[in-house]
Amino acid sequence: MLLGAAPCTAMVFVWSYLSDGDPGYTVVQVAVNDLVILVAFTPIVAFLLGVSDVRVPWDTLLLSVVLFVVIPLGAGALTRSRLILRHGKEWFETEFLKKFEGITEGGLLLTLVILFAFQGETILKNPLAIALIAVPLVIQTYFIFAIGYGWARAWKIPYAIAAPAGMIGASNFFELSVAVAISLFGLSSGAALATVVGVLTEVPVMLSLVHIAKKTRHWFPA
Repeated sequence: MLLGAAPCTAMVFVWSYLSDGDPGYTVVQVAVNDLVILVAFTPIVAFLLGVSDVRVPWDTLLLSVVLFVVIPLGAGALTRSRLILRHGKEWFETEFLKKFEGITEGGLLLTLVILFAFQGETILKNPLAIALIAVPLVIQTYFIFAIGYGWARAWKIPYAIAAPAGMIGASNFFELSVAVAISLFGLSSGAALATVVGVLTEVPVMLSLVHIAKKTRHWFPA
């Protein structure tokens, strides 16, 4: 539920780039998803978990959104505007951003290493549970992609728009999901394990969707 309620933001740039998607359209998608997360993530998660009789404090959910979405988004926007005003857009894109290449991937990798350090024994002792977590996530990802991609084909949308449109619906903001799971249930919890399995499941599945999209680009107008 935590994975499904968090629409993708950063990683969709990777999937869009690999599938030759339109970068401008992808930016608009990500911006919309950020706004959706700000207003809808907390009530959606609270409702879905409540239906399953899992009570979670709203203040924890709101704090998670503030810490992992609002503050980074605000800091990034402020930094960008100030530096461009002072040094220019070309310097910002060609020099400043280059200094931070690999930090996001490194942070995510470090998070996964820490999580597996706590969850390694659980994973080894419960392979069936891992499979039961992964199977519905795989089905969900392919199903949502098929809806978005198929709808784009029915509307005769250009491939460069159709590919990222299908990708962003199928992908999830797993960084936020992992962070919220840890905040609500703890680092050694089953919820944290489920979101980590979601990360490991999503990456190869999304790469397969990139392959499918590129193989079917002839379905769409150029």
